[in-house]
Amino acid sequence: MNFPQRGVSLLSLLLFSGAAHATEGALGRQVTGAVVQPNIGIVSPEPITVINLSELYFDGKIKGGRETPVGGNTTLGLDGQVAFTLATLMKTWDTGEGRWNFASSITVPYVWTKVSATLTGPRGASGKTSDTASNLFDLYFTPVIAGYHFSKTQHMALSLNIWAPTGKYDQNNLANPSLNNWTFVPQVAYTGIFPDSGMQLDAVANVQFYTRNSATDYRNAPIFGLDVMGRKMFGNGVGLGLVAGTQIQLGDDKGPTADRLDGFRGHDFALGPIVTYDRKLSDKRSLSLSLRWVPTVASTRRLDSDATVMASAALLF
Repeated sequence: MNFPQRGVSLLSLLLFSGAAHATEGALGRQVTGAVVQPNIGIVSPEPITVINLSELYFDGKIKGGRETPVGGNTTLGLDGQVAFTLATLMKTWDTGEGRWNFASSITVPYVWTKVSATLTGPRGASGKTSDTASNLFDLYFTPVIAGYHFSKTQHMALSLNIWAPTGKYDQNNLANPSLNNWTFVPQVAYTGIFPDSGMQLDAVANVQFYTRNSATDYRNAPIFGLDVMGRKMFGNGVGLGLVAGTQIQLGDDKGPTADRLDGFRGHDFALGPIVTYDRKLSDKRSLSLSLRWVPTVASTRRLDSDATVMASAALLF
C-alpha cells in the first residue's frame, strides 16, 4: 500500500498539565487545541524514527474570585503561566505494508510554571501570593500505537497513553512540576487526505482517567477531549488551517475539597489558526514544522487563556 506522504502519528505528544482545568489545579493533562497534530491518524508502514521538539506556552486565569483547588490549598481566582519543552522519540515497528502498523513513543517534558492566587485562611482572611517551579515534569509514554489504513487517504490510530508521576510534588506549593497521579488516556485519532481539493482533516478524541492524588486526597473526574484541525495544503509544502478543541469533564471531582466546591466540574472551548511546513530532505529524511495560536473562546472552571502558543519541529528518518 503506497501513501501520498510518509505520515506518522505524533499522538498527543504535547499533552499538558501543571498549574491548574476543572480538575485539581484547573487544567489537567491536556491543553485544549494543542493535542491534535498533522497526520495524527497515520502510523507509517515503513520502519521510521521520529524526533520531535515542541515548545508550549500557556497563560491562563480563573477570574471573579472563584474558589479553585491547587495542591493542598484553596484559592480565590488563579493566574497560571506555564512553559513546556517536550522531547519526543517515536519508533514505528517493521510490520510491513499491511492495513495494520504499529509504533511506540516516549516524551520527556521539562516545565517552568508560575502561579499567582489569593489564598483563603481558616477564618476567612485572605492574602495574595505566588510561586514558581522549574524542573522535569511527569514522564509520558505510549507503549503501543496501532494504526489502521482504510485506504491510501483515510487512516485511524488507536493508543493508550500513560502519564507517570515522576516529577517532584509538594502539596504546600502552588506551583508543582507534577500532578502527583497516574493518568491513563485511551485515544482514537483520524487523518483524512483529500487530494482533489488539497485539504486534510486531522482529529483526535480521548478520555483522561486520573488516579487519586495521595497527598491531597483529591481525585479528578474523567475528562473527554476532542481536537479537530483542517488544513489547506499547498504545493510548496506550506499548510494553512484552523484548530478547534474542547475539554469536557464527565463527572464531579471527589475528595473533601472537591465536595466543598460542588465537584468543581468544568469545560472549555478553544479556536485558532495553524501554519505548517513540510520539506523532504532526502529519500530517507523529512522535516515538519508547525506554529499555532489557540486562545480560549469559552471556559467554566478551567483556566481561560488568550496566549496559548505552540511551536514544534519533527525530524523523520
